[in-house]
Amino acid sequence: METLGEFIKQLRGKESLRDASKRIGISHTYLDTIEKGYDKRSGKNVNPTPETLKLISNAYNCSYEELMRIAGYLDNGNVIEIDVAGEKISLTPEEFEVLNQLKKHAIAFENLKSNPEKKVKQMVKSWKTMQEALKEIDDDDSDYLE
Repeated sequence: METLGEFIKQLRGKESLRDASKRIGISHTYLDTIEKGYDKRSGKNVNPTPETLKLISNAYNCSYEELMRIAGYLDNGNVIEIDVAGEKISLTPEEFEVLNQLKKHAIAFENLKSNPEKKVKQMVKSWKTMQEALKEIDDDDSDYLE
């Protein structure tokens, strides 16, 4: 099985680490560490965050889901495991995308220390409900234009 580092190195091709890191939006030393799979200073394995994988996906127009799968965030059931307030929580890819949208509103994350999984899932549910309500308003407005 191909490692994440090997996959990213293959995406990069002959492009230099510095050029690739500029394209992605991360430092060249971090990109080198990701490709090696470990931090040479500490000797510990390195697994980039889902946000970093999104940057790589955008830079190389490759599948974000594939990167998430290779990095070990997705299992066969398409569950993404992330760390929130020091606790591992499991989200569907759709919930994860909503969570990324919500991250833009930092105030929503102030009180996640107790029961973060339940609170994150409730925020996702509320977000979806709000989006559906806004879509209904848009649909209703289009009726007035006809």
